[in-house]
Amino acid sequence: MATVIVAGGATGIGRACVRKFREQGDNVVLIDHRAEARRVVDEESNGECLFLQRDLSDPAVPQEAVALAVKQFGGVDTVIITAALMVSASLADWTEEMWDRTVALNLKMPFFFTQAAAPYLAMSDNASVVFTSSTGAIRGHAGMSAYQATKAALPGLARSLTAELAPQGIRINCVLPGWIETPFNDPFWSYQHDPDEKRKVIDKQIPLGRHGTPDEVAALILLLAAAGGRYMAGTSFVVDGGYTAV
Repeated sequence: MATVIVAGGATGIGRACVRKFREQGDNVVLIDHRAEARRVVDEESNGECLFLQRDLSDPAVPQEAVALAVKQFGGVDTVIITAALMVSASLADWTEEMWDRTVALNLKMPFFFTQAAAPYLAMSDNASVVFTSSTGAIRGHAGMSAYQATKAALPGLARSLTAELAPQGIRINCVLPGWIETPFNDPFWSYQHDPDEKRKVIDKQIPLGRHGTPDEVAALILLLAAAGGRYMAGTSFVVDGGYTAV
């Protein structure tokens, strides 16, 4: 039984991770600013789940979340970062506030969560941190400048942290989901002139011919956190139905 921190889990991939970790008996600390996250916390399952309703862009939150996990469950084995912000705008419409808000959540928060958890992860016999990047890190879409820049930075951050923390037994990896059925992508669709037509175009570009599901991404994240993933470190794993392969 492990102790898992999930940063961002009211919907989508984060929620799927919370459910899957709890199903296998792990204890979870879930942090999200949305009250609706409490619904997944209240679901009956094998592992316990604590909910911390906080704005994850607040730099004090990582320390608070780690302290809660240590106090209630005795340590930290896994940190999963799924929270992110996608803002869509034409180049001329971007403001410094929009850019800084995206960087605070998408890039600074994963770094400082790792910093806060590292002393306790070093005491685990199977320590793992998983950043959720995106295929937006390797394929461009108009209007997504800050989102794609920050998601492209996460694999580099994972490599740097691996060089520093792997000698302590802490593995850092990135997952790059492609087009997944989740409300997170709503800002992208709202930016399109014809969202339905754009959806058809994108699905035709995916060799498997469809969007993925949050459970399909969560399955990989669980592998990276499990004993079977002990030799995976500093690597990025694409889950996109072949979207970036063609």
